[in-house]
Amino acid sequence: MRIAFIGQQDFGAAVLEAFLGRGDEIVGVFCAPEKEGAKPDILKRTALERGLPVFQFPSLKSDEAEAAMRGLGADIGIMAYVLQFAPQSFVNIPKHGTIQYHPSLLPAHRGPSAINWPIAKGETRTGLSIFRPTDGLDEGPVILQKACEIGPDDTTGDVYFERLFPLGVAAMLEAADLVVSGRHVETVQDESQASYEGWFRAPEATIHWASHIDQIYDLIRAANPAPGAVTTLNGETLKIYDARKHPVRTIGEVKGKPGEVVAVGADSFHVTAQGGRIEILIVRPESGGKMPAGEFARAKALAPGAALGD
Repeated sequence: MRIAFIGQQDFGAAVLEAFLGRGDEIVGVFCAPEKEGAKPDILKRTALERGLPVFQFPSLKSDEAEAAMRGLGADIGIMAYVLQFAPQSFVNIPKHGTIQYHPSLLPAHRGPSAINWPIAKGETRTGLSIFRPTDGLDEGPVILQKACEIGPDDTTGDVYFERLFPLGVAAMLEAADLVVSGRHVETVQDESQASYEGWFRAPEATIHWASHIDQIYDLIRAANPAPGAVTTLNGETLKIYDARKHPVRTIGEVKGKPGEVVAVGADSFHVTAQGGRIEILIVRPESGGKMPAGEFARAKALAPGAALGD
């Protein structure tokens, strides 16, 4: 099939390689322009290395973008991790329209951080959807879905790289075949079940130590590998990337106040929260890179009684 490809980053490059690997023809690749001083996106580099035509328009709503798409004579458009808005006048140009990947089981978790939020909310199941892009955000009819489990200790990195990434690459191939052959079914999303969350960034990843340890642990898992769960120590930002939770059976077993450091060891330190303690394993101080929490504690002479989130 003749494919017009729209995307960016590692997922986009992997999907591009998968279509090329099985012999499909990529007639053009659309990717967002680089910000000033930034390196070219890996999808752009991959496309150029493969000798493919690359288009970079500040807006896919422009007449120039639509003209470029029309000139390709594509059978189908493939959107693999796209942050630019693609209007109907653009995505409907290919003979069989366009399909898009989204890393959640739509209509749940529409929005740009759909992998982080289910983990932050303590959910045990997520997945991916291949759907028709519309002018509404992640609202188009669904063509294909794949579900996967979220383990009790899984991070965003685990769920994405071990499950949603490889499942997504395969699902894009499967959905494209269904659409081009006319064997697909489009299921309208149930708006009564829809949910939307915005970006999962530092404000959303900030720890409130008065919360229950389950909520804090889920937040830390959701923020790993990015953006890192945010707290403070002595007025400086401290990001937490890995942790363990230690629940207690009765309220009387909880030692210290929420956010208080209650134990410091060679490899970690423990912080009190409602229902137990969070053992901090990997941190990143305001100035510097990621490091073991025990090493950080020694460098800062961290001792029981110190308070996080002050």
